[in-house]
Amino acid sequence: MKSYSFLLGLVILMACGADGDNQGTEYAPNMYHAVSYEPLKQITDKDAGNWVSSLDDGQGEYYSSNPLNPYGMNMREPVANTVRRSKNGYLPYRIPKDSLSLAATSLKNPLDSTAAVINDGKVLYGKFCGHCHGENGKADGKVAEVFGGVPVYSSPAVKNLSEGHIFHVITHGVRRMGAHGSQLSIEERWKIVRYVQVLQKQ
Repeated sequence: MKSYSFLLGLVILMACGADGDNQGTEYAPNMYHAVSYEPLKQITDKDAGNWVSSLDDGQGEYYSSNPLNPYGMNMREPVANTVRRSKNGYLPYRIPKDSLSLAATSLKNPLDSTAAVINDGKVLYGKFCGHCHGENGKADGKVAEVFGGVPVYSSPAVKNLSEGHIFHVITHGVRRMGAHGSQLSIEERWKIVRYVQVLQKQ
């Protein structure tokens, strides 16, 4: 009797396995499939997921087109011939990584060198830069003790670097320094530039 129970249990477990087009049995499908609108996925079939729907609205659980959009889309297309700006009006930064000289000569900091901007830059510098460059830009951070090549901001080779150069290096990185463009907004990077310029003069 025990062997029959074991075999029956084994058959049941094997029947639940996923293989090829058969994705197995979902115990609680509503936990696996989001009902909310997803911008990059659109299911236009209103009957999709009827078998798990608990609502009596004539639509399947997986139907995800937006009825409020005239085309049923979940993500509106941008207006033709426009470029998206950030909430503060900044355009996307599109100067390629290997165009450092272009950035160095053409970029100008849109932020004034006010006490508030420099203070914000100091806070951001402490979070993202100080572990390598040191609190005062003297290349004496904890990481610099292990990895060489971190420049001193007030050294002759660095103290005259332009704001565009500094911004581009923060964005794309250079040599051992990694890119920070994905971690810091454009405005935050420009604030750090203002603070680095203060350290260049020390």
